[in-house]
Amino acid sequence: MSDLPGVMPAAVYRRPGEVVVEDRPVPRPGPGEVLVEVDHCGICGSDIHMLLDGWAEKPGLVAGHEFTGAIASLGEGVEGWAVGETVVAGPSPKCGHCRRCLEGKPSQCENRQGSIVDGHDGAFARYVLVRAASLLRLPPGVTARQAALAEPLAVALHGITRSGVSRGDSVMVIGAGPIGALSIAALVAKGIGPITAVEPGERRKRLARKLGATTVLDPADLEPFPLWEPERISDRAVHVVLECSGKKAAMEAGFHQLRRGGTLALVGAGLEPPTFDPNRFVLNELHVVGSFIYDQDGFERALGLLASDRFPSDLLIEADDVPLDRLSDTLVGLAEGRYAGKVMVVPRLSPGAVAAPGSRRGA
Repeated sequence: MSDLPGVMPAAVYRRPGEVVVEDRPVPRPGPGEVLVEVDHCGICGSDIHMLLDGWAEKPGLVAGHEFTGAIASLGEGVEGWAVGETVVAGPSPKCGHCRRCLEGKPSQCENRQGSIVDGHDGAFARYVLVRAASLLRLPPGVTARQAALAEPLAVALHGITRSGVSRGDSVMVIGAGPIGALSIAALVAKGIGPITAVEPGERRKRLARKLGATTVLDPADLEPFPLWEPERISDRAVHVVLECSGKKAAMEAGFHQLRRGGTLALVGAGLEPPTFDPNRFVLNELHVVGSFIYDQDGFERALGLLASDRFPSDLLIEADDVPLDRLSDTLVGLAEGRYAGKVMVVPRLSPGAVAAPGSRRGA
């Protein structure tokens, strides 16, 4: 640990829409912990909500949880890992003994603490502390940049699991942002389709076509039905809708695109709640399910897909990486739909950029 620097750059939340780079003390791993030098960290939709919309609430947070990197230091009692190994951040360990954990559904652990903000600093920084039990090794042939897709891909796979979709089913994916695009790619890799993508942005429409969507529509193409016509079925009706945008209008429109007995899986998170016609629910025996984080083996399956020749990892990642000092502008661009693929942040600064003196949080 003596070779570690004393301070590191970190992108720190100050107020909604304002993230600045500060010098922060490099944390030291405690018992059971590992210090990872970050290689790449993807920007998640929850990061946009926290840093732009203010879900973070308290200034000082360093976000970022979709990361890979190299082990820089081991805490007391950590075995089976070595300094220099490249790793990917996996799921936070759950209690393992509650009813939901024993059922193989760790996303619903009855003893989990919080859901999005858990109080610790994330990986929009040069170094990040991780519990050793959450780390995974990269499969052969998968780069650290590609492996940073493992977390959002695990989220997409859980949405697919929750929907109950199988071969022979038709699927509509609403929202072709990172999770929607990963969902399309995973469905194609599984041989499930036909797939209809619904997306307003032209860049994301093009990506959906490249990934294998059979049909690409604009949200305005979707027909809703009034309350007094609960049994009318859309001409585009599908067995499963994966709603990945988190938008109220998209959730409501997706509900109207289901065949009788169909399932709407809510994968995207949003602030404005939708309204569903209960008679349409009842008369057509529809299902609406939520999807939160991962399957029990979600990361292992995600890494397996990333190692597969049939999975288009490079299409799913934006060509240019983003340094820490450009994080604020990039968050706005993502919220406005100016990016099609996953944006990766690297723990360095643009030429000429400097970090501000920082607080001692995370020391």
